[in-house]
Amino acid sequence: MPEPLIPDYRGPCLTGVVPGLLISPPGRRPAWFPEVVNQAERVVLLVIDGLGWNQLQDHRVSAPTLASMAGGAISSVAPTTTATALTSLCTGATPLEHGIVGYRIDMGDAIMNSLRWSEGRRDLRAIHRPSDVQPIPPFCGLDTEVVARVEHRNTGFTEAHQRGASYRGWRTPSSLSVEINAALDTGARFVYAYYDGIDTTAHEHGFGTHYESEIRFVDGLVTSILDSLPSGVVLAVVADHGQVETGSALIDLDPTVSRLVDHESGEGRFRWLHARSGQAASLHDACSRYSPIAWVKTRDEVLSEGWLGRRVGHQTETSARRLGDVALIPHGVHSFEAPTDSTPASLVCRHGSLTADEVLVPFVALCS
Repeated sequence: MPEPLIPDYRGPCLTGVVPGLLISPPGRRPAWFPEVVNQAERVVLLVIDGLGWNQLQDHRVSAPTLASMAGGAISSVAPTTTATALTSLCTGATPLEHGIVGYRIDMGDAIMNSLRWSEGRRDLRAIHRPSDVQPIPPFCGLDTEVVARVEHRNTGFTEAHQRGASYRGWRTPSSLSVEINAALDTGARFVYAYYDGIDTTAHEHGFGTHYESEIRFVDGLVTSILDSLPSGVVLAVVADHGQVETGSALIDLDPTVSRLVDHESGEGRFRWLHARSGQAASLHDACSRYSPIAWVKTRDEVLSEGWLGRRVGHQTETSARRLGDVALIPHGVHSFEAPTDSTPASLVCRHGSLTADEVLVPFVALCS
């Protein structure tokens, strides 16, 4: 069985990027930063959702600008899912510290989709206030320019992981460079920008011709942003997670397992099972049948092994209570399905687990 790639939260990890840029002065940033970023006075951080390091290496020929940038791979967080990873990126906190511990989270009275901040059609913002669920000030509490999709502006998830930022919305990718430069015109020394086309394309089409076309498009987008930046501004590129192609390798829980489950949370590649009363140990034993294809972990094992960060303080205890009793984390190409999951079964690429394809992400840069 392969070993999980547990994030190095104190080393080269998403958690260190924004604090290193906002708090550390030029020349004194972490040694794992690209040198051009280490010395930069002004930085645009472009987050490309879903662009794993391994996928970038596989498509270097189609992405000459990205391939030419200085830097290398750093680690995402656990689970390798957008809501958790972007919150860690923007707050500098581990998942246990910020509380967005997965795609679907057990809030006690609801299983909340953290990207939609809802349960089905039920908006949960009034019941579970984003600033209560995720209490850490984003961007180190500093005024920050954010450039992202206009429709994300007033969502619960944006309030949770980017509240307080000056938000500039784009409707078409061609507007990204325009909005980035408008943010720089305010005198901002740091601008956070976000693009999600690669993630969307991989989910829908996998690593085929559509993905190849999107990689080429994104490389052109990066080139156009670089060409538009004022002299001396550094463009740094990072991603929240990588991907694996699961296709139809979907697993429904065996009846001997499902009869012990009260409900589930998480997602297919980091599935939390919440046991019926008094059945946690039996559930773990029953799940051993999945050991050939997945890491089968109890909540205590996930916590003690530091998958989601160190368990220290009141907030981490609150976060720990949002986890299930047993986690199923595939290390191959499988995905564990659940009847109440809001993730479409038709997804071709997925993420969430701790394989290298999902954990390793680029942190690369080039000066304009």
